Amino acid sequence: MIKIYCASNIAEAQIVTGLLLNYNIPAYAGGILLQGGIGDLSAMDFATISVPNNYAQQARELIHQYEAGELIIDGDEPEHP
Repeated sequence: MIKIYCASNIAEAQIVTGLLLNYNIPAYAGGILLQGGIGDLSAMDFATISVPNNYAQQARELIHQYEAGELIIDGDEPEHP
């Protein structure tokens, strides 16, 4: 497994993990339970996304499209490569 993304919060971590899983990329959201232990302090880089090494490039490309607003969500199933 390789860490490929640091989410700004747990909601974004879950969204990105769901995106990757929807494209059949095994993904793991780590550190998402740490936010409750931090309290009112703002923490950085605690919610991370990891994927198996052989899926890293495909996952990074999807995340880039997500961040650039290039993914269209229309309710239909995505076309898997």
